[in-house]
Amino acid sequence: MAAGYFATNLLFASLYWLAGPDALSGAAPSPLARFEDCFFFSVQTLATIGYGKLTPNTRVANFLVAIEALVGLLGFAVLSALLFARFARPTAKISFSRDALVAPYQDGWALMFRLVSLRNHDLTDVHAIVSFARWTELNGQRRRRFDQLSLERDFIIFMPLHWVVVHPITQTSPLHGLTPESLAAADPEIVCLISAADETFAQTVHAKTSYDKTDIVWGARFRDMYLPHAEKVAIDLTRLHDFEPVAPPDSL
Repeated sequence: MAAGYFATNLLFASLYWLAGPDALSGAAPSPLARFEDCFFFSVQTLATIGYGKLTPNTRVANFLVAIEALVGLLGFAVLSALLFARFARPTAKISFSRDALVAPYQDGWALMFRLVSLRNHDLTDVHAIVSFARWTELNGQRRRRFDQLSLERDFIIFMPLHWVVVHPITQTSPLHGLTPESLAAADPEIVCLISAADETFAQTVHAKTSYDKTDIVWGARFRDMYLPHAEKVAIDLTRLHDFEPVAPPDSL
């Protein structure tokens, strides 16, 4: 924005200077000093300041002033809209656990990670989409394959505290039958996209994270975040990344 502002003034200053020595009343006689006056006259015109020391004196100069005034009005209107859109745009401000766990789930195992909202207000209509990418061998060729993982629950009505996203590893799961070694050899990446409605701004917000093979812990469960002795239901955010090991499976 600053570069565009400087370039615009430099362009109009050059046009005023090329319009001739008599284009601006009150400008310095020497070429370099006159260009400096032309530049600051452009700044005053673009910002609609108009101190009155320098004034257009010829038809060409007045024509340039009319064009620059229009450019200034439209430019600052667009700039204001861009700045408002940039700083008024809500963000999800969601924190994810550092690791994704292969953890016990019901009578089997599941891939899971958890997340919390760091804002003071609730997020509503929260949806999660999780994809699993890895290298596979097909007809002797190594290709990157992508699958969307089915979740135990892919949306919740609102998220006042935290949410554990769980993918049960069943026979239909792309993770079924993998071992720690085969999973690491496939160079996996688990990508999660969270979308929710921000109740304060009434807009949709997004957050995303990903886990590679160094972020997947095989045989662990998350430590409980709830504070049992609090006066109301509460969680300890410092435990978001905490987990405890369990006996890992040989394969999924």
